[in-house]
Amino acid sequence: MIRKLLIANRGEIALRILRACHELGVSSVVAYSDVDRDSLPVRLSDEAVCIGPGPASRSYNNIPAIISAALVTGCDAIHPGYGFLAENSSLAEICEECNLIFVGPKPEVLSQSGNKSVARQIMKKAKIPITPGSEDPVLDVQAARNIAREIGFPVLIKAVAGGGGRGMRVAWDERELMQVFPVAQSEAQAAFGNGAVYVERYLDRPRHVEVQILADGHGHVLSLGERDCSLQRRYQKLIEESPAPNISSKLRDGLNKAAVRAAKALEYTGAGTFEFLVDREEHFYFAEVNARIQVEHPVTEFVTGYDLIKWQLKVASGEQLTFSQKDVRPRGHAIEARINAENVAADFAPSCGQIEDLFLPGGPGVRVDTHLYSGYVVPPHYDSLLAKLIVWGSDREEAINRLHRALSETMISGVHTTVDFYKLLIRDSAFVNGQVHTGLVGEFISRSRENSVLVPAE
Repeated sequence: MIRKLLIANRGEIALRILRACHELGVSSVVAYSDVDRDSLPVRLSDEAVCIGPGPASRSYNNIPAIISAALVTGCDAIHPGYGFLAENSSLAEICEECNLIFVGPKPEVLSQSGNKSVARQIMKKAKIPITPGSEDPVLDVQAARNIAREIGFPVLIKAVAGGGGRGMRVAWDERELMQVFPVAQSEAQAAFGNGAVYVERYLDRPRHVEVQILADGHGHVLSLGERDCSLQRRYQKLIEESPAPNISSKLRDGLNKAAVRAAKALEYTGAGTFEFLVDREEHFYFAEVNARIQVEHPVTEFVTGYDLIKWQLKVASGEQLTFSQKDVRPRGHAIEARINAENVAADFAPSCGQIEDLFLPGGPGVRVDTHLYSGYVVPPHYDSLLAKLIVWGSDREEAINRLHRALSETMISGVHTTVDFYKLLIRDSAFVNGQVHTGLVGEFISRSRENSVLVPAE
């Protein structure tokens, strides 16, 4: 087992990893930026080390600082969490050179999965369905136009590197393609240092369904079931649930088997997620690999009973999985709502400030993953995630009712949050009936503003 772990992240995921270490008896060190000096992970850590100032480029994305922190504190492993350097092949490679365990896939796997064009080629070879589009990065708008004419509009221009919706633009016709193609390139370059993009057919109102896999270094690859992540805004997931509602057993079986086959094709190890888009006829297409722990991993933990962070650490330590595919029997229904520091009335603008009053929900089937405490100052340097509210029910109806109850109990003052927005969203008939798709949130917001339910954007 790993002896001492550097947690190279912040916020709720740093605390989540820290708790797993405490339960496994693994010593831990939390790496933090100077604005996170008073954060809860730092307060609860066995040991903590400052790796730089607030901006992520000088702290959480600073590879030399993170490697130095691990070596100086005597760590033998690094857990990157999600975001920041979690899927950075250079960090994984340097860890190997420094005899540090990187809690994640091998560097070559990260290189392949992190390049969407390469990943698509691997999936195609493994006979995983992919959306029609370019085989290689598209270098100029004329080439993009030729591909679009071949596969048909609308098309999606998508960054080869990175994720999170950055470097992604939809073009409904040639005129719009000419406008948005250079914008997508610029966004990709600014966000990931790589302006390469590819072009694929855009599926209108698809479902976004992903499969959680777990693989050890001994040839065992298991699916832990699917999650529906269709409720998104600006390509950012808001609500996730497992199992996916209103899908056939044939589709569910196909998705899970495809994810296992894809993981084997990549020679993947650790916890990972294979994401798919599903059209209205239940045809599914590979979208991307998230070669790390996901924000939404708790919904899978709730329905399967397996602790994914602990298994990440065990697999990274060389241990074998102690259960088989037939042992994975999802039970009940789980839903996660990402509570963000955003002002809904101001078109979801980020909100910063000091947490004044804080009351988090509890009771049967309720879990809250958060780094908040009364008096904590939400900094402006990072994403807006404040907490993850996860509920479990014996079925989807109970889970939805429990989520509404838990949201109603949640009190966070000092910053704007999305709590009240979610209370409205999960009572929307389309969501309640499981008629979810990636455009549902946008449609809900438009309908609500027309009916003056939500305050119009300022």
